Amino acid sequence: MAHSSRTAVLTAIVSNAIVTLIKFGAALISGSAAMMNEAVHSLMDTLNQGFLLIGLREGERPADQLYAFGHGQKKYLWNLWSAIGLFSIGSGLGLAHAWHSWHDLGQATAATPFTFAGWQLDPLWINLAVLGIALLLEGFSFLVAFRTFLDKMRRAGLSNPLRFLLQADDPTLVAVVLEDSVAMLGLAFAALGVGLSAISGNALWDVSFSALIAIMLGMIAFYLGYTNMRFLADMRDNEAEALFLEIVAAHHQVERCHDLRSIIIDEAHTILVAEVELREEAVVPGLHERIQIEQEAILNQLPSKRRDDAKLHCYAAARAAVIVSLKRTEEIIDELEAAIKTRLPRVSHITLEVEGISQPADLPSESPP
Repeated sequence: MAHSSRTAVLTAIVSNAIVTLIKFGAALISGSAAMMNEAVHSLMDTLNQGFLLIGLREGERPADQLYAFGHGQKKYLWNLWSAIGLFSIGSGLGLAHAWHSWHDLGQATAATPFTFAGWQLDPLWINLAVLGIALLLEGFSFLVAFRTFLDKMRRAGLSNPLRFLLQADDPTLVAVVLEDSVAMLGLAFAALGVGLSAISGNALWDVSFSALIAIMLGMIAFYLGYTNMRFLADMRDNEAEALFLEIVAAHHQVERCHDLRSIIIDEAHTILVAEVELREEAVVPGLHERIQIEQEAILNQLPSKRRDDAKLHCYAAARAAVIVSLKRTEEIIDELEAAIKTRLPRVSHITLEVEGISQPADLPSESPP
């Protein structure tokens, strides 16, 4: 998944960098407030996706002495910086520019035709041509990101893109999809602002759609910030906990589970901690034979002249009981861990503590041989 997200981010960076340059050129030529906000929008998208790329790179670093479970959460931190930047710079500057453009409406002068290589070009057609080029480039970036998004949605067993957008566990991919979606909508707003202003002769249309683009950026930034904050706040993995309880309930040697907790490190790593209580009537039968075999193995390691020593027999019996009990406990824990990791591979770290062995309601009438 990281590779797919990286491809989507890299595609978005390249397309937005090109679009940023041509939008700024068109905004300077035409004096359009909406086009200038679109240029700022694309610049912020380029910088923010650079943050996303840094986050992907940092998040893939393995565990070390300072980060016992890897650097996965750094991805969310860089994504959060991306959201903050998108709001404070993209939305803030966009609103400020719209305000100044509105304030100067009465003083604005009409844009003059632009001369290039002897050709006179109308600023309106320059803006529309740039928006058309931007539509192609940003549309391609959107298709790459959305195709990756749909692939992951299908693997998650969902069919509603909007619902998956609210539940997706990869904020990097969500950020790219949302930013590209907003970019496409921003292009439509900019075209409407430029077109309606040219048709009506009233530049207020241009300023209004410019402000709308900035407000839209702010709304997306707040959502992206909220999405990444969830993963930075030690969020529990409810799906992993529910699956573990299901596995425990189906295991015939486990009586119950206590103090079940989980922490999501990133979309590929969940830590799960729990205490389990074993069922005596399922665990104890068969231990006696295993203890005897282990005791014989211990005694066979001794010199033949010492095998009749009563104290050594007591020691071998006690040691055999401890070894067999620990092995059986480890086997049950291994079974539980293997079951949950098979069905939910993102549960990468599991810590289980055996609290004890529950006593059956009816004890056997005869002691085992």
